[in-house]
Amino acid sequence: MPEDLALPRTNGELVFATPWEARAFGLAVALNEGGTYAWRNFSAGLAAQVSAAEREGIDSTYYERWLEALEQLALAQGLITTAELDAKMADLAHEDDHHH
Repeated sequence: MPEDLALPRTNGELVFATPWEARAFGLAVALNEGGTYAWRNFSAGLAAQVSAAEREGIDSTYYERWLEALEQLALAQGLITTAELDAKMADLAHEDDHHH
């Protein structure tokens, strides 16, 4: 994985504010290492997401943009359908509601 992505770090260690950020990071890396996509494709999508958020004034975290880039790449590669993604997000939101 190239070091040109400005991954959030403290004292050289990756920093994740929440468990989902670590899972999104791990999923992107695992899919790349498994040969699902070239890292440059993910990196380009992430750069586009960050640029769009900045341009549109969207207040979001680095890993929210990371997740959006991963979702877009997964949809483009046919790894998941929009309906499957929407259903999973609804399930996760429902689970989250029950953990508070």
